Order: sequence, then C-alpha cells, then structure tokens
Amino acid sequence: MFGWTSLQRNAAIASFASWTLDAFDFFVLVFLLSDIAEAFHVGMEEVTLAILLTLAVRPIGALLFGRAAEKYGRKPILMLNIVFFSVFELLSAAAPSLTIFLLLRVLYGVAMGGIWGVASSLAMESIPDRSRGLMSGIFQAGYPFGYLLAAVVYGTLFELLGWRGMFVIGAAPILLLPFIYYCVQESPVWLAARQRKESTALLPVLKQHWKLCIYLVALMAAFNFFSHGTQDLYPAFLKVQHGFDPKTVSIIAITYNIASIIGGVFFGVLSEKIGRKKAIVIAALLALPVIPLWAFASGSLMLGIGAFLMQFMVQGAWGVVPTYLNELVPANTRAVLPGFVYQLGNLIASVNATLQASIAESHGHNYGLAMAIIAGTVAIVITLLVMFGKDTRGKALSGAAKSPAVHVNV
Repeated sequence: MFGWTSLQRNAAIASFASWTLDAFDFFVLVFLLSDIAEAFHVGMEEVTLAILLTLAVRPIGALLFGRAAEKYGRKPILMLNIVFFSVFELLSAAAPSLTIFLLLRVLYGVAMGGIWGVASSLAMESIPDRSRGLMSGIFQAGYPFGYLLAAVVYGTLFELLGWRGMFVIGAAPILLLPFIYYCVQESPVWLAARQRKESTALLPVLKQHWKLCIYLVALMAAFNFFSHGTQDLYPAFLKVQHGFDPKTVSIIAITYNIASIIGGVFFGVLSEKIGRKKAIVIAALLALPVIPLWAFASGSLMLGIGAFLMQFMVQGAWGVVPTYLNELVPANTRAVLPGFVYQLGNLIASVNATLQASIAESHGHNYGLAMAIIAGTVAIVITLLVMFGKDTRGKALSGAAKSPAVHVNV
C-alpha cells in the first residue's frame, strides 16, 4: 500500500470492511444451525435451507445493486446496500418461526448479493493498477475475516446472548456508513465513464460475450462449492460428529480463518508474479493432499491443523478471484457483471449445505465424508476450468479508454 493516496486507502478500507461485515452476518448463521434447529424443533437439514435460500437469491441482489451502481455510482449504492443487509440481519433475531426466519434470510440474501460486485469494483477501480493482485487478496480475505469475527463473537458471547442476540450484533455494519460518506471518494473510473456517457446496458454485453459469461458462471459455481463446501458445515462437523464444545469450535474456526486471510493475500500477491491462472491452479491442487487430515483426523489439534492448511489453499485460490473477474469483463460492467456471475455461481452452489447434510445423514452422520467428496471434486474441476481461461495479469483498468473484454478459449 506504499505510494497510495489517502483516498485510495479509504476506498480499499471501505470495500474490505463492507465485505468483511457482510461475511460476518452470513457466517453467524453457520455457528447457530443446531441451536436454531433446537429452538424451532426441526432437523438440521431443514435449517440448512436458510443457507441454500440465502445463496440462491444472491444473483438477484447482484443484478439489482450492480445495475444501480453502474447508473448512480459505486459509493451511494454501497451505502444503501449496507443498510439493507444490516436491517434484515437484525430482523432475523426476532423471527417467531422457522418460516419467517427463512423468509428473512431470503431478503437478507438479496441484500448480501450486491455487496461483492459493488465493493470489489470500487476497490479495483480506485487503487493503482500495480497493486491489484495485493488488493484482490486483501479484499477477498475480508470473507474469512468476517468468518473469523463471527467465530470470536460466537465463542465469547453466544452463551451470554443466545442465538437471537448473535443476529442483533449482526446489525453492526451500519456503523460503517459515516466513514464511507465522509472519507470515500467515488470510483474515478466510473466518473470518467460517466463523463464519456458510456452505455451501461447489460443485455448487449451478455449477448456479445455470452461464452465468457457462461465460462465465468461455471468457474464461480466451482469456486463457491470449494469455499462453502469446506466452510459452511465445518462447525456442525466439529460439534455433531466430534462433540466439541462451542469454545473449541470457535478456536478451530479462528485458526482456519487466520489461515484463509494469509492464504488469500499470499496467492493474490503471487498472482502478480506468476500470473492469475498459475496461482489459482497451484492453490487448488495443493488442497487435495490436505483432505485426509482436514476431514478424517481425530482430536482437536490434528483437525485444527488440517483446517488451517485447507483454508490456506481454498481462500488462496479465492484471493485471485476479485482482480481476475474485474480484469476479464468489459470496463463498463464491473459493478454488475463480476458480481452477477459470482452470485449465479453461488446459486448453483447453494445446494451445497443441504447436499452435504443429506450425504452425511445417509452415511451415519459422517460430515467429514460429505465434505471430502465435495472438496476433492471441485478442486479438480477448478483446475480444469482455469486452464481454459486466459491470463489477465497486467491488464489496465483505470485508463481513459474503454477496456476490451478478454476472450476465453472455449
């Protein structure tokens, strides 16, 4: 971050914090699945529908908020987006029944869907081009950092506040609004595009670059299976299959989320040296030999080491994604298209938690086996898909000229 202006740093901080707090609100739920199931007198599989529904509707939010950000600017729409997901997180605390709770998670999912595309475009368009690999890793590290914060809050406050109190804390992102309003400048790339009166119509872009869009949706589906398949049920795996108490679960979760942050930044920076494709492939392939330790070890120490190594690789691969997607798509669609294909991938992967729970239930509550099947499969799929893409390292985002799309070899 040396050589950045204060406005560039503020844009980076706001984008990172927005994604972090959004992730915090999402991951609060994964620690509470068994408690919510008990409170509403239902099975775990029914409560995992909350995760499925949240992920499934995120493309709607990506499209709505992304299109608004192309028209009205990244900054005001990011602020509006934060208000929406904070309010729905707070209302989740007061849900009187599972049906109402699931409905609120749908609304929260729409709001959550907008954050990644709007925040990543603000960050990538505001910082120097030479720093995109670093910023990509830092920005995507906001996701595991939000998970880490959820683990800390769960481990320290759950026994005091209960599951409803955890969702009340989830309204905290609204405190970020004054900083964004007073300290963050609008994206200079968006301002320049508005002066040139560039079209922000999405449909012509989808028609012209449909092969690229299909490729990116498939890639993001695999990536979302990779992350959600190794994260969402891991706390339940530790509690249900291994019988660990909340504090032990929290410590392990904190450990593997620290690894996620380090891995995301490491591979993001590495991608500036060896290219986006190589960095992703290395991280994905290195996850494979870790699976036995991560899913089938016994004891908190060995499982903790396995989880640390697994998330270093998983989020290492993810650390390259923000800059990779922003470099692949046309310049006048960066607030909507990266987030939209990302969330469409999430839609496909939204069945993950329910699928893994079903596999586990049919194999004697063996969550480790269910997670290992998904993680191993998608690590190979990601490797194969990335080989079809072109490397985008060094592509300029912030010039005055409109950036062409990068075509895919499919």
